[in-house]
Amino acid sequence: MKAIAITAAVLTGTLIISSLYFYNLAIARGPKEFLSRSPDLQRGTSGENSISLERTFSPTTWLDSQNPARWEIQSDDGLKLVGLFIPASTPTNRTVICAHGYTSQSRHMAQFARFFHEKLGFNVLLPDARGHGESEGDYIGFGWHERKDYLLWIQRIIEEVGEDSQIVLFGISMGGATVMMVSGEDLPPQVKAIIEDCGYTSVDAQLSYQLSRMYHLPSFPLLNTTSLVTKLKAGYSFSEASALEQIKKNKLPILFIHGAEDWFVPVSMVYELYEACPSEKELYIVEGAGHGAAYGQNPEEYERRVADFLKKYLEETPKEGTA
Repeated sequence: MKAIAITAAVLTGTLIISSLYFYNLAIARGPKEFLSRSPDLQRGTSGENSISLERTFSPTTWLDSQNPARWEIQSDDGLKLVGLFIPASTPTNRTVICAHGYTSQSRHMAQFARFFHEKLGFNVLLPDARGHGESEGDYIGFGWHERKDYLLWIQRIIEEVGEDSQIVLFGISMGGATVMMVSGEDLPPQVKAIIEDCGYTSVDAQLSYQLSRMYHLPSFPLLNTTSLVTKLKAGYSFSEASALEQIKKNKLPILFIHGAEDWFVPVSMVYELYEACPSEKELYIVEGAGHGAAYGQNPEEYERRVADFLKKYLEETPKEGTA
């Protein structure tokens, strides 16, 4: 019996240490060097590897040239959150909020910002998610806490741009999951449409997939105990942070985009999400594109699909001087 008790204690201790290790690896704020070892991430447009479009222009140089305003809000749990706001060249009530990916930041969304700003004439808001960029926070929420942060960003846009605002939510990777998680909340009528690119179904499903693919480990019991650590330290569990469950409550039109060769967030997830969504919806699968690389694979077609989708759901901005 004593040997069994010792063995159980050793196994329990090992599991606790392993759970803390994986919390620090994946959830705690900080560099995520393990991503560089992933065989499923190709150089795309979703994070710090976003260089594919710089062959034709430097997105961050363009962003700096716009002299964006620095906005700050306070989250419900007291964090200072920072975003960059770029007003449209011609005054408009159309604003897009661009949600970046895991370990990324607002500046890495510059190529999308330029598209919405220059070609579609939008105001653009680029928030840093909690635990990223200039925003406070010592953990990554994978979109779950961020969904409430985005309700505050939406309200800020309404206050700054006007009650007649037309707001579009756009996100890539973790940002895609974030805007889907926002979709299940009670949104104001100013939010008109959602575009998500390569978002995951849930934190539980995504981490389970990566635990198997990158570390060749089963999800049980390590994912369960790491989820418990995350609940204690960050205030959410992996099972509750579900874009799939939130999308079931969505009432807004949504465009789902995914690379056919995405093995980091497997393309099978977008079909699950699409089927679960009860609202008006479109699906755009980009052949040959890996994770976060759909735009870089075919920018012209990507832009056309997004523009055509939004034309259906946004009203024309009244010209200055007209009612």
